[in-house]
Amino acid sequence: MTRIQLRQAEGIPFNRLVLSQANVRRVKAGCSIEMLAEDIARRGLLHSLSVRPLHDADGAETGNYEVPAGGRRYRALALLVSTKRMSRTTRVPCIVKPADAPDSAASDSLAENSQREPLHPLDQFRAFRAMREAGQPEEDIAARFFVTPAVVRQRLRLASVSPVLLDLYAEDGLSLEQLMAFTVTGDHERQEQVWNAVTAGWSRDPATIRRMLTEGAVRAADRRARFVGIEAYEAAGGAVLRDLFDDSHGGWLQDPALLDRLVGERFATEAQAITAEGWKWIEAAPEFPYGHHLDMRLLQGTHAPLDETQEAEWEALRQEQEALEAEWSDAPELPGEVDSRLGEIESALEVFENRPLIYDPQEVARAGVFVSISSAGSLVVQRGFVRPEDEPAPEAEAGEGADAEAGEAPQASQDGTDPEPVEDDDPLRPLSDRLLGELSAARTVALRDALARYPVTALRAVVHSFCLACFYVPAGDACIEVVLRRPGLAAQPPGLADTAPAQAIDARHAEWASRLPDDDRDLWARLSTMEVAELLELFAHCASLSLNAQIEQVSRYGDGRISASMLERRLDQAARIAETVGLDMAAAGWVPTVDSYLGKVPKPRILEAVREAKGDAAADRIAGLRKADMADEAESLLAGTGWLPKALRGAGYGVGGEAGDPGAERADASEGQPELIAAE
Repeated sequence: MTRIQLRQAEGIPFNRLVLSQANVRRVKAGCSIEMLAEDIARRGLLHSLSVRPLHDADGAETGNYEVPAGGRRYRALALLVSTKRMSRTTRVPCIVKPADAPDSAASDSLAENSQREPLHPLDQFRAFRAMREAGQPEEDIAARFFVTPAVVRQRLRLASVSPVLLDLYAEDGLSLEQLMAFTVTGDHERQEQVWNAVTAGWSRDPATIRRMLTEGAVRAADRRARFVGIEAYEAAGGAVLRDLFDDSHGGWLQDPALLDRLVGERFATEAQAITAEGWKWIEAAPEFPYGHHLDMRLLQGTHAPLDETQEAEWEALRQEQEALEAEWSDAPELPGEVDSRLGEIESALEVFENRPLIYDPQEVARAGVFVSISSAGSLVVQRGFVRPEDEPAPEAEAGEGADAEAGEAPQASQDGTDPEPVEDDDPLRPLSDRLLGELSAARTVALRDALARYPVTALRAVVHSFCLACFYVPAGDACIEVVLRRPGLAAQPPGLADTAPAQAIDARHAEWASRLPDDDRDLWARLSTMEVAELLELFAHCASLSLNAQIEQVSRYGDGRISASMLERRLDQAARIAETVGLDMAAAGWVPTVDSYLGKVPKPRILEAVREAKGDAAADRIAGLRKADMADEAESLLAGTGWLPKALRGAGYGVGGEAGDPGAERADASEGQPELIAAE
């Protein structure tokens, strides 16, 4: 085995070296030649050059050497020579290989660049930390390695992450972006807890890691933080986590309780002056939900009148503004001083326009103020809102309109099922809440189907609901939910989806879906081509899907989602629509069966149904049967009679009701409409 012998470096004058054309590096990469030259000037040449002697045409050595490996170092040395920082004859350490070496110069150049392993970033992080711990300032470290102090601080922060996570990063078990996310906190235990949590879950992205590490903290961009100010928060003892890799949000405030206390204190200070204005109440919150005052009346104040001096100042500003705008109206660009002056005038006029409003003192005594914070962190004061309970009491309505089947409904059991009906001969008990919900669900589906065939009624109902929402405070209640949210039906009878109205709705929906474009960007163009009658039919279909005529459970204390008054108004409007469209639940396919009605009511209710539909004799024949047998017999007796419980009856529909003529309304719908469209 031949022993390997390594050549010693020789000092060769720089002016004897030339860059070889065999050097494979052509693309610039890494630090610049200037930066490398500065580093060589500071610490010297750390690596020798690999050179080969040059020969003349006769094969004799010329005393010069080519540099196939180390081209960037050669260029950096050349830069130092050209800037007179190094002599042309300075000896450069070189490894001289014979010209006839087995490996070519290009092979040496390729080997030096390809077999070199780049430094792992973690090694750089730790090296920076070692230098910092040795007492070198961050600025000096940055200068030595041609980076900014901010980069050094980032590297130091990365090196301060939990050693467990750094080891994972070294083994490629953790990406650099994930490691950067962990730097938002210095708590190693918390870092490891979060890593264990994300590895056990499905998402390991940096955003998830940051969110978990800052859970419970408040972003510095939060309106509360801007309102109080980071400086005031820190002065009060609050801590801030700062992400050195994302300074766009300024970090996270770690003490939300302290922040809320500071917000409350500033609210209290701001509210003192507002309280002196005489308002009945002041409600303060960092942010109110959209539409929080829609059920309140807004006072109409008037601006305080201007005195003679203010009037003259306002008029002078307005005239100056008009004169400047007229003078420079044709100029492509305003001179700086003119533009600045116009801005000053606009600001001054805004002060006049936004002067305080004057309200009726009696109205102020019953109204209040909302105090909140804008997204930019500034104070927002909204004055003059009267709550419904503070309005003068209206005259009591005559009569409460007792329901045809008024009375306390039996309470449902905890599992949501109806209690077992009490079998006795007492007067008829009211229907259970569950059954009323099921019956009204069936009626709602049938009414949806009927309304879809009456476009003008659907249009009128939607416009009615629009007007209630837009022009009346508090807004009235309507059964057409014009946001076109398809309300769910909480209580449904078995097989509701299989009923004729439900299937008609599904078929109609599928038909319209096939006629409309797949891409919603093409929808407007398609609607523009529709005739008025077709457009109204589509409108009626969409409107009908939002109809809600279901009876819901109402809290006796009025603290539920819907009040008795709201439900009464909803059902009243639904009845008007049903009357207009001639809804007949029997014609719509509802039949009294054991599942739909008879098995869910006590025996007196079953007998009442049979008596109404078939007479006393039929009811007497089944009066002595057990409940289950009575329900079965009643289903047979009621088949084909068109009998409906009172919950499904109403003016214009049900037993004896006369159905309307959808065709007549369709004719009315198209009458006069083309002229209206043409006029637009």
